[in-house]
Amino acid sequence: MSISLNGVAYTHPNGTQALRSINLRIDADEQVAIIGSSGAGKTTLLKLLATSLMASSGELELLQQHPRRLRSGALRQLRSRIGLIHQSPPLPPRQRVVTAVLAGRLGQRSLARACLSLCYPSDISGARAELSRLDLSDKLFARCDQLSGGQQQRVGIARVLYQQPDLMLADEPVSAMDPVLAEHTLNTLGSIARERGVPLIASLHAVELALRHFPRIIGLRAGEILFDKAAETVSQQDLDALYVNTGLSDPRQQGSAVVLPPLRNPCL
Repeated sequence: MSISLNGVAYTHPNGTQALRSINLRIDADEQVAIIGSSGAGKTTLLKLLATSLMASSGELELLQQHPRRLRSGALRQLRSRIGLIHQSPPLPPRQRVVTAVLAGRLGQRSLARACLSLCYPSDISGARAELSRLDLSDKLFARCDQLSGGQQQRVGIARVLYQQPDLMLADEPVSAMDPVLAEHTLNTLGSIARERGVPLIASLHAVELALRHFPRIIGLRAGEILFDKAAETVSQQDLDALYVNTGLSDPRQQGSAVVLPPLRNPCL
């Protein structure tokens, strides 16, 4: 078992409870999309899986490790095996794209090698290869502040791909991309996860993308799992219950927060 959560809850320092008694198991080769309205707890759940937050209660097991039981050195080692793709990647504005991508493996190197790599990129061909997967190799030596939001997201993805983690997490990874790029990027992530045999867990607001690219869908509402099922079995009733009252200001929804998209295209 790659990931196991038993009764996991998280309460913010201000007292707001973000997650409530989450029970979840994800195998090593699974690809899972987490959907739900803003504030449902999707990002908090991913941060727990990335170990940047620690559960307030319950038990979390990641890659045969229990993060809360680890000392600092072992925890850093575990974190180096987990890749988190941010919605807004933390890219230093003046940093070159090649350096940003190669930073994916800083946690796997000594301090001296990490500092040297920041000044003198040591694997330019490796960075170029990951950027090529995302149709961004022409930006290899561009500065990060010269990129659009969608391009910055792809740089963040390339960094995680270069890291070659044992667990890939993605928080709204294509929110700034046009529809064609979003499809291509999710196809690429899914293909690489299958090729490397690692789990891929992504939070998405775009329900149609989640259903089209992920075999398993978890619906999160108010910090609790409302449903956990195969994509082809997600019904309009499931989505109505998940998003109830979140789309009332939009008359185009006609009383339903989200409309179920067409069946998944087997060619994708």
